[in-house]
Amino acid sequence: MSLRDLYESYHDRVQFMMVYIREAHPVDGWWLGGGVAGLALKVAGYKAATDVYDPKTIEERRAVAGRCDSALEYGIRTYVDEMDDAVSEAYAAMPTRLYLVGTDGRVVYAGGLGPMGFKPAELGRAIEEYTARGEVGAG
Repeated sequence: MSLRDLYESYHDRVQFMMVYIREAHPVDGWWLGGGVAGLALKVAGYKAATDVYDPKTIEERRAVAGRCDSALEYGIRTYVDEMDDAVSEAYAAMPTRLYLVGTDGRVVYAGGLGPMGFKPAELGRAIEEYTARGEVGAG
């Protein structure tokens, strides 16, 4: 199950949002775009950009987030974490993570760290269980 599949299945029951955080693998950081790793990513059909430098301004971060949003085609509204990385730090989101937050603001489901812990099917089961309890309305 993909994130797009989740959105299509549950967007009438829960509100989805994506928060773009600090670039995980910038060219000027821990880069995965070159050599054997870069080739493996291309062969595997990796859609994320491998030519991105770590944004230094919020405008640069927004531009990279826009590229990411277009490339991944999730159809989910994307927000951008501020340069102080407050959202990323609050949710331990680096490099990628899935959460279900209840209507009371409490975390109902916290997925593992990506990429190995990025499991949309698990989030789907959590959404099913949460909505079956009748705790959420269309959003």
